[in-house]
Parts: sequence; C-alpha cells; structure tokens
Amino acid sequence: MGECLKLKATDAEDFRIVAACLQDALIPLADMKFEAGQKEFVLVANRFRWENCEKTWESGPDSQSPTPDDVPDIAFLPCANYERVNCAIHFQGVENVRCKGLDQKDRGKVLELLTIDAQDGAITIVFAGDAKLRLEGKAIACLMRDLGEPWPTQWRPRHSVA
Repeated sequence: MGECLKLKATDAEDFRIVAACLQDALIPLADMKFEAGQKEFVLVANRFRWENCEKTWESGPDSQSPTPDDVPDIAFLPCANYERVNCAIHFQGVENVRCKGLDQKDRGKVLELLTIDAQDGAITIVFAGDAKLRLEGKAIACLMRDLGEPWPTQWRPRHSVA
C-alpha cells in the first residue's frame, strides 16, 4: 500500500508545497466544481507521486543520483518508480472563481496543472496551454488528500531546462 498524502495550506509557503505535490497533475474539467453557497471549490486530480523521487536521493551518500540542491526543479530528480494516484483538493473560503483560457462547455478536456500561486485574496491555478483559474476570497484554505491506492505508470512528466 502506498502512503496517503494529506496536506493543508493556509499561507503562501503552504501553497508552494501543495503546488510542488500537484505539479503535472491531470485534471478533467468535468471533475471541478464551484459550490458558491458553501464558498467551496473542489476538484479531483490524477497526480504524479513526486515523493517517489525523494526516496531515490535519500538512499544514501554513496548514491550517484543528484540531490534536490543539484537540480532547479524536482521534476529533474530520478524517481524510485513512477506512480499516479487520485487526489481530492478542497478549497474553502472561495467567494468567486474566474477562468482564463478554459471552455467550460468542453467537459471532456483534461488539464495539466503547472503551479499554484497564492496572493492576498486569491489563489491562481495555472495550467499548460495558458489556462488559469483564479479563486478569490479573503482567507482561502486548501485541503489535499490522496484517494485510494496509487498505480504504476510508465510515463514520467518531463520539463525542458529553459
């Protein structure tokens, strides 16, 4: 059984950690929902388990693998194995949601999450293809939790050095 990741984010530093865990997550547009009455925005992501990469470089000082200090992005670290897992992300305190570059009618569209940027009064979720979601609210909190068992994948997300 894989380890179930559970995180809570309430400030910019917390959101940087959540963003790193969700980098390259695949999110069907149909699996996103804004509940205005409850001030909640929820989504289910298929996330790559980047924490498997940490297991490789933690194996010991004799390892020839690069460490996190040697690379500009965790996506360049070698991984012990490639896995994905479904993950629920629940944003609380969301008063408004704005979209850029998303056709909300294209419910079959799958988005690739690049990062999450926290500012005062807003959280911006940035996707590949210049699409963005801006969640607005005075004090947005995020709860993230893996759902079910991870499964192996042969594909590892790749990033250009530039």
